[in-house]
Amino acid sequence: MNLWSLAARRLETRGPIGVALVGAGKFASMFLAQLPATPAIRIAAIADLDPARARARLREIGWDDARIGAVTVTDDAAAAIAAEGVEIVVEATGDPVAGIRHALAAIDEGRHLVMVNVEADALAGPALARRAAAAGLVYSLAYGDQPALVAEQVDWARACGFAIVAAGKGTKYLPAYHASTPDTVWTHYGLTAAEARAAGMNSQMFNSFLDGTKSAIEMAAVANACDLAVPASGLAFPPCGVDDLPHLMRPKAAGGSLEAAGTVEVVSSLERDGRPVFRDLRWGVYTVFEAPNDYAAACFRQYGLRTDDSGRYAAMYRPYHLIGLELGVSVLSVALRGEPTGSPRLFRGDVTAVAKRNLAAGERLDGEGGFTVWGRLAPAEASAAASALPIGLAKDVRLVRDVAAGSVVTLADVEPVLDPQALAIRREALAQIAEAASC
Repeated sequence: MNLWSLAARRLETRGPIGVALVGAGKFASMFLAQLPATPAIRIAAIADLDPARARARLREIGWDDARIGAVTVTDDAAAAIAAEGVEIVVEATGDPVAGIRHALAAIDEGRHLVMVNVEADALAGPALARRAAAAGLVYSLAYGDQPALVAEQVDWARACGFAIVAAGKGTKYLPAYHASTPDTVWTHYGLTAAEARAAGMNSQMFNSFLDGTKSAIEMAAVANACDLAVPASGLAFPPCGVDDLPHLMRPKAAGGSLEAAGTVEVVSSLERDGRPVFRDLRWGVYTVFEAPNDYAAACFRQYGLRTDDSGRYAAMYRPYHLIGLELGVSVLSVALRGEPTGSPRLFRGDVTAVAKRNLAAGERLDGEGGFTVWGRLAPAEASAAASALPIGLAKDVRLVRDVAAGSVVTLADVEPVLDPQALAIRREALAQIAEAASC
């Protein structure tokens, strides 16, 4: 509630917060565009695979030559993380393996971490957060991205004394989208390939949003940060508008669609026949919670909350998220309060690689949003027991045996050429499952 006043005090007493940004894509550009209006945050260094492109982006978002000249722009992420005056590292590459490497470097340098890279968080976030905490550092999800906004709503509900029934986000979904590839993605967005290229849109990245992978990754992050359950069969993507959230996103025993209370789920903005859902939540997030007593339920009605027919289940939602434009909230919260805007606590949800078509031995997997696999949300315990290949490690690995369409790819199905550092941190995260089971 008082981040802005704390930021003003920090600027007066100690100067701006030094930040190293790793990855200068769309999310990062939106964050950078806000910094001239956020004087308490200073970019000390930017690391990107293409420094010239990163500088060009700074000009595109309105930075003048003096502001650009005051920032070190490099292709050396380690150097940016270690740069003088850096307090917080913002990891925004979107590459899960690189994200783990950069996170570990930040922890080694004594830097707090804001993990925009939800792919890395879904792969091994619980282990990274534990390492950061052991070093006296903060590991935070990125405010403005949907997982952190869901975590905020969950925290609000619990602080009010409400039990969480469901939490999640909206998206555009049809079952056929799971087979979408970078060659077919633009038809679902109403664009031609030429129009997308002219706009600089990455077909594989946009396909990860469409084929269900990104939703699975984000809900894994929510489950792990909020200690919520994951549907045993993966996300169901039920069509649902905001007015129907309390009715549909409640347990089946109460007349809804959920296996049980306390779970994550994504709602679709499309009916199964392709018609738009009335008052959809495509761009937003939601939380459904339950009144703890009859008096609270009566208050729901008296103060106009949308509830189910029993009056006990109610929903709060936010219709939009502004991704990088809101990221400063994370930076300020971490630096000024020592608090994350959401952080993984337990390993509840994992994202497994599922074959989009019949795959043959010898084929090379191409990862999130590609032609070969999509990511399905799964309970982490079940994923570990099946030795499933996580979507974050399903890129540039070769199959050693056939995998049928719709089947989960396992570690035994691929050559053992996975990144050793990422695999080691992944194993640390998996070990936390056994720890939790023994408690």
